[in-house]
Amino acid sequence: MADPTKSIPRQGIDREKILAEMQTLSGQDANWRDARTWSLVFHHSDPHSEFLKKAHNLFFDANGLNPLAFKSLKTFETDVVRMAANLFHGDRNVVGVMTSGGTESIMLAVRTYRDWARARRPRIKRPEMVVPDSVHVAFDKAGAYFDVDMVRVPLTKDYLADVDAMARRISRNTIALVGSACCYPYGTVDPIEAIAAVAQTRGLACHVDACVGGFFLPFLERIDPAAPRFDYRIPGVTSISADVHKYGYAAKGASTITYRSIDYLKHQFFAQVDWAGGVYASATIPGTRPGGSIAAAWATLHALGEDGFVENVRNVMAITRKLQEGIRAIPGLEIVGRPPMSLFAYQSTDPKLNIYAVGDFLERRGWHIDRQQKPASLHAMVNPNHAAVADQYLADLHDAVAYVRAHPDAAVSGSAPAYGVMFKTPLRGLVKKNVLKMMEAMYSAESEMPDLGSADVASGDDDAPPKPTAPPGIPKSVFALMKIWNRIARR
Repeated sequence: MADPTKSIPRQGIDREKILAEMQTLSGQDANWRDARTWSLVFHHSDPHSEFLKKAHNLFFDANGLNPLAFKSLKTFETDVVRMAANLFHGDRNVVGVMTSGGTESIMLAVRTYRDWARARRPRIKRPEMVVPDSVHVAFDKAGAYFDVDMVRVPLTKDYLADVDAMARRISRNTIALVGSACCYPYGTVDPIEAIAAVAQTRGLACHVDACVGGFFLPFLERIDPAAPRFDYRIPGVTSISADVHKYGYAAKGASTITYRSIDYLKHQFFAQVDWAGGVYASATIPGTRPGGSIAAAWATLHALGEDGFVENVRNVMAITRKLQEGIRAIPGLEIVGRPPMSLFAYQSTDPKLNIYAVGDFLERRGWHIDRQQKPASLHAMVNPNHAAVADQYLADLHDAVAYVRAHPDAAVSGSAPAYGVMFKTPLRGLVKKNVLKMMEAMYSAESEMPDLGSADVASGDDDAPPKPTAPPGIPKSVFALMKIWNRIARR
C-alpha cells in the first residue's frame, strides 16, 4: 500500500544510501540476469549491455525533440531508419522515424492510416482495420485512442491469419489490413504476401507488425532460405514496425516505423503554428525524446553488425530447437502452431493436465512464466543466455508435468484456477469491469499490488501448491462456482 506520508525529503539523502536501497528493491524483480525469465528483457551478453550503457549515457541529457539543436541524434535516427529500410529491402523512397517502442510504432501507424484514408475518402466517419485475432493488443489500444475499429478475424487451424476471412470482412470503412511477422502469442508468421495482395487489389494500406521479428527474421533467412518473407519486397506492404530493443538488443525504448514512401509518413506529422510558445512540429507522439535510447540503437547496430546478428540467430535457433524438441518429448505437451523463429507457446493435449498448474510449479522452481489463452498455453521468447538454463528448464518442466498428473488438485490450487477462470468465463464484460477496478486499486491513493493466487505454501513441500485466491478480475462468488465446475469436469 502507498505511504500517504511520503514526500520529498527536506534534505537530500546520501547518494550511496539511495543506490543501496534501489539495489535492494530490485531484488523483488523478475530474475532475468540468471535467464529465469522468458519475456520482458532481451539480453545479448554482459559485455554488450555494458557497451550499451556507455553509449546511452553519452547522450543521457540529450533531447530528440529538436533535431536542429541535437544534430547528433538526428544523424543517429536517420541512420537507424535507413539501416532498417535496407534490411527490409526497401528502396530509396522508404522513410520513417524512431519511436519509444512497439506500442508507439503501432499507434502511429493506426493514426497515420486513419488520416491517410480520410484525405482520400473523406466520407469515412468510423474507420476500420481488419486484423487477425493474433495481432498485438497495441492495435486495440491504438483503436481506442484514435477511434479506429479493429475488426478481428479468427485464425486458421495453424494459428495463421485467415486471408479469405479477412477479405470478406473488408467494408467501405476499411482503411488497412494487418499481418504479423511474427505474432506475439504463438510466434507464427502470417501469410504477408497474400494479405498484401488483397490490400493492394482493394486500394488499402497493409501494415506488417514485425516488432518482434524485424531484427531476427531477415538474418534467419540468410541461414534458412525457407524462412518466411514479410518486407518491402512484397508489393502492397506499405509499412513495417520493428523494435530495435528486442532482437536488435538495443536499450529500451527503441523501435522503428517505416513507410514505403513519404506519401504515407506525412500523415503522421503534427504541426501547430499558433501556439504562444512558437511554431511546434513533431513526427512522433512524445515531445521530449530521450537521446540515450536513440544513440544506443545506433550503437548496437554498428557493434553487432550483420555477421553478429547472423551468429546470434544461429545460436538462438539452436537453443529454440532444443527446447521445442524437449517439450515435444514430454507426453501431453505440444507446440502451438508452427513457429519459424525463437518465440513459441506450448499447450496441454491432455484434458487432465492443466497447463496453468504446470506454470505454477515452474514458478515455484524460480521461473517467471507467461500464461496465455486461446489456447491455454505457456509462452517463451528465447535469448542467448537461455543456453545455460535450457536443460534445467526442461528438467523442471518434466517434473512439473509429473507433479500435476500425480496431484489433480493442482488444477484448483495456487493461481491455476485464477487464470483458468479469467480465460474461460464467458462473462468477458464482467472480467473487464473488475480488471479495470484492479487498475484503479493499483493507481489510487491507497494503491496495492494484486495477488493472483500467490499465497504461501501450506506444507513443507516446496513444490506443494499454495492455497488459491480469487483473481482480481473475478468476483469471489463466480470464482467459487468455477472451482466447483473444474472439479466436476475432471471426474
